[in-house]
Amino acid sequence: MIELRSLRQFLALAEELHFGRAAARLHMTQPPLTQAIQKLEVALGVSLFERSSRSVALSPAGEALLPQARQMLAQAQGLPALVQAAAKGESGRLRLGFVSTVGYGELPRWLREFRERFPAIALSLREATLDVQLPDFASGELDLGFIIHAPGACPPGFERLRIASEPMVLALSSELALAKQASLRAEQVLPLPLVIFPRAIAPSLFDAVLGFYQAQGASPRIEQEAIQMQTIVNLVSAGMGAAWVPASVQALVRVGVSYKPVLGGPPSCETSLIWPQDAAPTVRRFVEHIASRISG
Repeated sequence: MIELRSLRQFLALAEELHFGRAAARLHMTQPPLTQAIQKLEVALGVSLFERSSRSVALSPAGEALLPQARQMLAQAQGLPALVQAAAKGESGRLRLGFVSTVGYGELPRWLREFRERFPAIALSLREATLDVQLPDFASGELDLGFIIHAPGACPPGFERLRIASEPMVLALSSELALAKQASLRAEQVLPLPLVIFPRAIAPSLFDAVLGFYQAQGASPRIEQEAIQMQTIVNLVSAGMGAAWVPASVQALVRVGVSYKPVLGGPPSCETSLIWPQDAAPTVRRFVEHIASRISG
């Protein structure tokens, strides 16, 4: 093991090439410096300096050690700032899961601003629905996640920050006569075949949609299931059925698809950021950033 003190002594002599000046720079006398350099050379098994009665010069081994010594000392000097930044949540890594619908809002801008503000935090993104995110949280492969859900719902053991609340609208084929109306009534949409996401990816929201039908004394005619909202809208475009989607999905324009509000339709849906209760400082820093953007 080479001590940092030995490297500092070597570096001073390598830059001064004079034992007297190097000793003065290190606030020590010359004999202890000479002994320290000799001890370092014995430890390494090489001569670091070529000495004569008139001069001191670096040996080839000393030339090889010089840049490494500078690098190691610089890294050691930067350690306090590095660990302090990590403790403050200003460096490290974050693994973020997100559902596709959040991409239609402000998330891309928020992520860009976070990276600009905290360049020392490595941010990795993974598109994943709740049924994928939960096992990743359990295995430690995910730090935060954006999910879509019915109002107020949150997986147990997590903290939650609500990002947005929006109504659900009905995506339906533009060829249907109902597509000509500005808005629809609940009884008009009940008979339509339904394209819907599997319950596993958003249980509370799936149950809210089914609850809407049950409140009307009806059962949904589920024609097809699909995970991604883009796929669901594409199936609507192909005439496979109608679909309940968050209002923000209307930004996804598809030929042959119309989006309509439904009076007395399902409850609004919410998008939230969730994270484990024992989260790391970097997680808290990201949550603070998103919260400031929402309130601002």
